[in-house]
Amino acid sequence: MPVPDEHPTEDTDSAALESIDSDIDLHPGGLGRRRRGDATVLAAIAAGGAAGAAVRYLIGQTWPTPAGAFPIGTLAINVLGCALIGVLMVLITDAWSRQRLLRPFLGTGVLGGFTTFSTYTVDIQRLVSGAHAGTALFYLALTPIGALLAVWVTATATRRLVNWRIQ
Repeated sequence: MPVPDEHPTEDTDSAALESIDSDIDLHPGGLGRRRRGDATVLAAIAAGGAAGAAVRYLIGQTWPTPAGAFPIGTLAINVLGCALIGVLMVLITDAWSRQRLLRPFLGTGVLGGFTTFSTYTVDIQRLVSGAHAGTALFYLALTPIGALLAVWVTATATRRLVNWRIQ
């Protein structure tokens, strides 16, 4: 059985000081070993998720997709949400890094609740079952391309703007 090193190296000391992603559970004991701040993070995610899902619901009610039609509302929601995620992630990593609850609230919560990739899959299933396979294939390809492009464009533009303001 290996014996733990009594004298941590410089690498382990610096690794312990690195910031940890608030969305990842790195607790060795799993659910039984939570810190006090975890409830605050969970509450921020829940509040943000409720707000994001409510906005998505209202948009869906305002612009419903008729049966067999191209689901432009869901596409717009997902692309817009991904664009906002691109902006948010750059701002949080480059400008607002000290705001502990901002990323869980806005990123995981609001934008996670706002975007709706589960509806995207249901839309595809409905199009296929309604004999609109061509539209379904187009939508199947367009959504991830649009979402990834939106993140890339907004993250790149935001990073350039933040760096320009700093100089």
